[in-house]
Amino acid sequence: MRFFIFCLALFFAALAPRSAPAQPGKVQEVVLDNGLKVLLLESHKSPSVTFQIWYRVGSRNEQDGKSGLSHFLEHMMFKGTDKIAPEEYPRVIAKNGGRSNAFTSSDHTVYFATMSREKIGIAIEMEADRMANARLDGGYFEQEKKVIMEERRLRTEDNPVSALAEVTGAVAYTVHPYRRPVIGWMGDIQSLSREDLQKHYQTYYAPNNAFIVMVGDFSTDEILEKVRAAFGDIPRGPEPPRVEVREPPQRGERRVSLKKEAELPFLLFYYHAPNLKHPDSFALDLLAVILAGGRSSRLYQDLVYQKRIARSVDADYGGLAADATVFSVTAEVMPDKEPLDVERAIGSLLGRVRAEPVSERELEKAKNQIEAAFIFGQDSVFGQAMRVGQYESVAGWRHLEEYIAGIRKVTAADVLRVAKQYLDPDRRTVGTLFPIKEKKQ
Repeated sequence: MRFFIFCLALFFAALAPRSAPAQPGKVQEVVLDNGLKVLLLESHKSPSVTFQIWYRVGSRNEQDGKSGLSHFLEHMMFKGTDKIAPEEYPRVIAKNGGRSNAFTSSDHTVYFATMSREKIGIAIEMEADRMANARLDGGYFEQEKKVIMEERRLRTEDNPVSALAEVTGAVAYTVHPYRRPVIGWMGDIQSLSREDLQKHYQTYYAPNNAFIVMVGDFSTDEILEKVRAAFGDIPRGPEPPRVEVREPPQRGERRVSLKKEAELPFLLFYYHAPNLKHPDSFALDLLAVILAGGRSSRLYQDLVYQKRIARSVDADYGGLAADATVFSVTAEVMPDKEPLDVERAIGSLLGRVRAEPVSERELEKAKNQIEAAFIFGQDSVFGQAMRVGQYESVAGWRHLEEYIAGIRKVTAADVLRVAKQYLDPDRRTVGTLFPIKEKKQ
């Protein structure tokens, strides 16, 4: 659910002269001559700065048979350049009192570091170096492939809920690349080559396919000069291929069952829904909170507290996606209870949400929950940077300005309408995990 930070406004053009001083709490936007967008947000609440570089590439940009390329490349980006030894990047950051990491999603790949104002230039310079000079042809390729295969085994194949989500997603999407796991299918990972990685790097790791987000205790003019000095001479790359695939409408329920060693059965419902660019996104956010936003929510009260047939429940609207997404409902089934009984209870509750409007009190409570989380998001410079980056990656950071106003305008009739439209059983894919005792080899 999109529980986000504070209102953002104001930007200045890349070619404008250094004008009025930056205002704390306002995002400043600059685009360098090579196409690299820089988003700067001064926040002087703590003496730290978060630097993030977002590449507009994830599993969504891969081809069948090459799944996992973006995630594999993320790993290999830590194998050094001519200036930085393999695995030296995180050690240098830690030695200077900072924290760093990276992650890959369906839509983007992100590298980040949080350091003091005085030291953040180190992260900026090293990140620019590996944008242009990453060494992908060293002796680490096969070794890292084994690391990633083991990561897949631990996080997906040996995790029953993750395995269920993977197979359910592969059925919910029939043609769109969201059907492929970010980490990649095991067979694809095994067959990836150095040439595949090199081509992926050359295609997507260019300043015109990336943007920087910085939030924290800095002077906008001073930090912008550091970014220009580090990244400004990196040449613009060719425009990467665009993803044009659209998922066709689903016209009937799909079902998936997975038998795997697990403690308890688990249920997963995926309903096709639009992303945050659609005006219905605000009502979908509120619907998710009404269904599962805390212990007083409808799903928790019905399945966990009253019927005691589920150990936990959740609902989530994945609006922060570049393309059409899903609204999910999940439940962990209590011991000695039948998954079908829990599925029927969820179906009955969702049927009521689709048949009658929520009360004004329930709607106002959900709005207050979202707005409170939005405000609390200001406490962390990393969290602020993540929200700006997530929005910029899929819709443009200025959509943040509309969020709270959009939430406040939602009516009970809007929630009823989106529940009727998107929680349609013919639009859903149901995944069920059935625990078994696997035979030891």
